[in-house]
Amino acid sequence: MAKIKTRYVCHGCGYQTAKSFGRCPGCGQWGTLVEEAVPAIAPKAGGRRAEVVPITEVPAGVEERGPTGFAELDRVLGGGLVPGSLVLIGGDPGVGKSTLLLQVSACLARGGRPVLYVSGEESSRQIHLRARRLNAMEPSLFVLPETDLTAVEEVVEHLRPGFLVIDSIQTVHDPSVTSAPGSIAQVRECTGRLLRLAKEREVATLIVGHATKEGAIAGPRLLEHMVDVVVYFEGTRHHTYRVLRAVKNRFGSTNEIGIFEMRDSGLREVRNPSELFLPDRRSATAGSAVVAGMEGTRPILVEIQALVADAGYGMPRRTASGIDAGRVALMLAVLEKRCGLYLQNQDTYVNVAGGVRLEEPAIDLGLAVSLASSFRDRVVSPLDVYIGEVGLTGEIRAVSRVEQRLGEAAKLGFRRCVIPAGNARELRVPPELRIVAVETVGEAFKAAFEG
Repeated sequence: MAKIKTRYVCHGCGYQTAKSFGRCPGCGQWGTLVEEAVPAIAPKAGGRRAEVVPITEVPAGVEERGPTGFAELDRVLGGGLVPGSLVLIGGDPGVGKSTLLLQVSACLARGGRPVLYVSGEESSRQIHLRARRLNAMEPSLFVLPETDLTAVEEVVEHLRPGFLVIDSIQTVHDPSVTSAPGSIAQVRECTGRLLRLAKEREVATLIVGHATKEGAIAGPRLLEHMVDVVVYFEGTRHHTYRVLRAVKNRFGSTNEIGIFEMRDSGLREVRNPSELFLPDRRSATAGSAVVAGMEGTRPILVEIQALVADAGYGMPRRTASGIDAGRVALMLAVLEKRCGLYLQNQDTYVNVAGGVRLEEPAIDLGLAVSLASSFRDRVVSPLDVYIGEVGLTGEIRAVSRVEQRLGEAAKLGFRRCVIPAGNARELRVPPELRIVAVETVGEAFKAAFEG
């Protein structure tokens, strides 16, 4: 009996070796090498080869994107689904990936072209019950509870769907690969076959990928390189809203986000996320400030809350939720050095209300105001918005797309906006909004607490 050859593959970086190591030589992670059988090399099939042509003679075709029925998803994808594209949607268990794809499948089926929904985790009856709850009962939506990828390809050849959904890639297996479903070899081979199927048949394919405890999609990193679009569906069990964020997109920008709200009847689009993040903002409270951030081309107004209190003993605590802890530490150092606020012995807690995560530097000024407001126990006006990046010397630096931020603030009823002086020149301001231009953090504090 022939001995089966094996190898060890890192599920973090895809590094391959004939020997087992505790630490991967490729990426340096511990305990990531997994043993798998070496697949037999199949003979190459003959076929027509591609021709070499100058790039100036390549026919320029305009890809017609297909709308998914969800404007938020179309925004993240760059305008809709491109025929023949392979889209990977990842996220934590229970966040709503299957719910989103079933609703999207129903919307696509209403367009007339058949949609094939392949599930390796649920039976047809389970999908039927969920579809009734989500109002996704469409005659052009076909359900296939199958894990054998060869059987899926045969159904695709017979049905000729316009769209294909695989839920999930970790449950599908290739019979020619001896590894178990969900292994590195199976995920890599199944994704490669789906990629060829999508390109050859011009079938827009959406696949679900489970996330690890670190938040990355389970499987080798090669999986994200193979697909055209990688989208993460983010959210927590403590909030009803979900954020759809693109981290890779060959057909559009990766700066856009889509926001949904989870309800009993499924996911609902949130067209104005600022109203979602500012539901109870009319009460004035110390340690709170509203900032105008940007997510792609969309302005979002959120509330930053800070709590600064005397440390009871030992090292003071620094806790941040929804914002980078390093940025909070940097802002505390600036306030102590440039503004005279003694914060060395203070516990500091910072939270972005609503659970959204902010990353751009334009929120620095609002963060500084909320910290100073809590430390001084001084209330700022609930009708003020703060925009600006704070430098290490205490200066307020200009930011981009200020007019869009001001327009969103005026639409939500805010009356005053503190902005960098560098942005105040030749600025079109809504008539109902008053602008205060500042150059330093000290001037911003004077406007916030004395204005």
